[in-house]
Amino acid sequence: MTTTHSVTVLGGTGHTGRRVVRRLRDRGIPVHVGSRSGVPGFHWERPETWAPLLEGAAAAFVAYTPDLALPGADETMAALGEEARRCGLGRLVLLSGRGEPGAARSEEALRSGGVPVTVLRSSWFAQDFSEHFLLGPVLEGVVALPTADVQEPFIDLEDLADVAVEMLCRRQATDTTLELTGPRLLDFAEAVAELSTVTGRRIEVVSVSPAEFVVGAVAAGVPAEEAAALADLFVDVLDGRNASVSGDVERVLGRPATDFTAFARRTAETGVWDLTRLTDRAGA
Repeated sequence: MTTTHSVTVLGGTGHTGRRVVRRLRDRGIPVHVGSRSGVPGFHWERPETWAPLLEGAAAAFVAYTPDLALPGADETMAALGEEARRCGLGRLVLLSGRGEPGAARSEEALRSGGVPVTVLRSSWFAQDFSEHFLLGPVLEGVVALPTADVQEPFIDLEDLADVAVEMLCRRQATDTTLELTGPRLLDFAEAVAELSTVTGRRIEVVSVSPAEFVVGAVAAGVPAEEAAALADLFVDVLDGRNASVSGDVERVLGRPATDFTAFARRTAETGVWDLTRLTDRAGA
């Protein structure tokens, strides 16, 4: 693949997608960004909106929302695989969930279209604490979770985006599955303790029921369906099945995956965990 070919990024304004878009553009690669607010608009529930973003592209990065493990996601992925084949794409790179049987079914459904698919499996993101559903709780100093004592290899989204772009731009398409993790295991309480260190203030973790977690997440602005999917991950997947690290980030990029401590220090310097943000949120 050369830089004269375009790449489509479905979910191109999301946490991962926007990082992929930026890296592709930095390489001089034309990018079609698929999002609800784009022109043309892209909607997962409206297949007629897919072709205008896929036609003429050499490859596509796929970040499905709300979650590949939810009912019906595999049917959507099967239809997308067929559309990608019809539009002549040479490869797909799919963001997927690690240790999720439902997500695995969606992976295979996408592959059924016949286009080579590189699957990027990951579990929890380091940026969940700085950009997503845990930012508000970190600012408030109380992180309420259904469980906090199971270890996870938090992946830095910057690493994930680097891997995604590498797999999109390699000369040969690769039909494979990569397990993307950070270099060590931490449980949520240990991760929050690191955030306490870099912010210089006490942040505690408390245990709540899944139902209470959903209520809190929705109150913090997370869509209800996504909040329910997150609760399911805590209950069904956060059981130790992903308590192992992989070397796939280093194998693809030729450098080690970013450690959580490095993420925390780097992110603290941006001011995202500055308590003035809590005042801004309260006044919004």
